[in-house]
Amino acid sequence: MTLLHRSASRPAAAAVTEGYDTRLTLPLALGSLLNPINSSMISVALVPIGIAFGAPAAQTVWLVTALYLVTAVAQPVVGRVVDLVGPRRPYLVGTALVGAAGLLGAFAPTLGVLVLARALLGLGTCAAYPAAMSLVRRATDRSGEGRGTAAVLTVLAVTNQVVMIVGPTLGGLLVGLGGWRAIFLVNVPLAVACLVLGGLRLPRVPGTDLPVADGAGRPSVATRLDVAGVVLFAAALTSMMLVLVGATPWWVLAVTVVAGAGFARHELRTSHPFIDLRLLAGNRPLLLTYARAFLTATATYAFMFGYVQWLEQGRGLGEAAAGLLMLPTSVVAVTVASATGRRAPVRAALLVGAASLLAGGAVLAVVQPDSPTWVLVVAGVGIGGMQGLSGLANQKALAQQADSASVGAAAGLLRTFMYIGALVSTAAIAALYAGGPTTAGLHDLALAMVGCAAAVLVLTLVDRSLRRRPASPTTPTHGEIPA
Repeated sequence: MTLLHRSASRPAAAAVTEGYDTRLTLPLALGSLLNPINSSMISVALVPIGIAFGAPAAQTVWLVTALYLVTAVAQPVVGRVVDLVGPRRPYLVGTALVGAAGLLGAFAPTLGVLVLARALLGLGTCAAYPAAMSLVRRATDRSGEGRGTAAVLTVLAVTNQVVMIVGPTLGGLLVGLGGWRAIFLVNVPLAVACLVLGGLRLPRVPGTDLPVADGAGRPSVATRLDVAGVVLFAAALTSMMLVLVGATPWWVLAVTVVAGAGFARHELRTSHPFIDLRLLAGNRPLLLTYARAFLTATATYAFMFGYVQWLEQGRGLGEAAAGLLMLPTSVVAVTVASATGRRAPVRAALLVGAASLLAGGAVLAVVQPDSPTWVLVVAGVGIGGMQGLSGLANQKALAQQADSASVGAAAGLLRTFMYIGALVSTAAIAALYAGGPTTAGLHDLALAMVGCAAAVLVLTLVDRSLRRRPASPTTPTHGEIPA
């Protein structure tokens, strides 16, 4: 596996004119929404679940943390499997697991079983996004320009934004109609729809659907998955994130250091590395994309969780009023992504998105409990502009920068960096709001968001791969993104 984009990996691309098959969009979009819908619906069910099992908030929060932890660790692993066996089988197995986890959660007898169901949901929802990025990259390699791929990336981005908006509302309706167990049970029909559409439309990619035991003398899929590397990677990342969310003492970071060092040593020596660190280190554009994704996710989740708490307790708004003030952010994000996703140059989208975040964070850094409502709306619009531009731009950049043979793992690793950003923001909110969501704490959080925006601006400006090529735009070379 390599995470390095090699132009030699597509010798006949120019001779092929086939573009992206639009019939794939529906199953890919439906599969990709399984993660955000399960992430957002749970927010309205934590209180009734706690009442049902007699569990305090400190225990029910693991229903949120479990999904994030498993997803962050499993995304690049499942992405690697997509690279090895093609997108079809991981997608189908993953969505089947989502259905099974939904049933387990719907009939869970204890909170522990419910947390297990959430962890399985996180694992099952890991396949759709790497599968989509793999198919997008294959279309790019076939046609030389990836006709139609910008459209599907836009659809995926907009679908995720919309689901994040309606998720809590849908969750509230389901809880009202069938109790909290209904938010788990709804995964069953969604999974069945994914299985049917995926089975009918996802291609069997020639030469990738290999058996576990390869009788031709080639390394088996199990061998090439690099199980030792996966275990060390999971140990390092899990221990680090458990410390970030405050679930373990700081000395557990020693596990992170030891496991991380063991992972690096193993990956540099094995013939089939899970992540080829040498080539990853040499792919500067992809590393910059990962850094930008981490920074934008940190700022996004800091706003989503930190700002809402301040609106309710620092400004004294009710839940409905706070939700209405968050609505402009989501509407702007969806509108911007829909309007610019297919045509906006990646570099311009990243620069404007970072500037938008910078402006929104600057406004939040000076707001007061009695500030006019329009000031809060302006701040939300700035954050929404960043969400609509930056997330999609980073996906488009990765689709070109990662090697064709490893784009699934590269896409999964992008999501890992985003989830780490979410956990870092959670830790920052806990530290800054130690005495409650005060205005001073919000100002400090906003300054951190401004710092993230400034860093994204710098990383975008120094990334030469994002500049427009003077040559023909049909076939990108190593690290270059056509405008």
